[in-house]
Amino acid sequence: MKIAIINGPNLNLLGNRETNIYGTQSFETYFETLQAIFKDDELIYFQDNVEGNLVTAIQQFGFNADAIVLNPAAYTHTSVAIGDAVAAVTATVVEVHISNIFARESFRQISHVSAKCAGVISGLGLKGYELAIHYIKSQAVPA
Repeated sequence: MKIAIINGPNLNLLGNRETNIYGTQSFETYFETLQAIFKDDELIYFQDNVEGNLVTAIQQFGFNADAIVLNPAAYTHTSVAIGDAVAAVTATVVEVHISNIFARESFRQISHVSAKCAGVISGLGLKGYELAIHYIKSQAVPA
């Protein structure tokens, strides 16, 4: 399977930023772990801090990948455009959040993306990405 992992703003700082919430591992290091676990799949990683670039990536991968694991980060709570992009593509999209957004500030409990996704994994740390990929693979129709 071809699965794109798309991360939003500030996730390029994983391992350095608010380690009490997000942990001490960089996503690039974790991505190597994912590639080792899912060695028979093509995993693509994209991260950007700019909303429009994330919309473009969702559109690009949403029509040429089997699925997207999406962590829109802070844009979850503000971006109608990202939610609309998810609704427009044919790929299955699973939303992932490293922290439990429902146990944080009230504004973080609003999502403009979740209703457009196949599911949401929140609060399980980086492990949420692996679980999202397992779910995606479990839903795949054999060729």
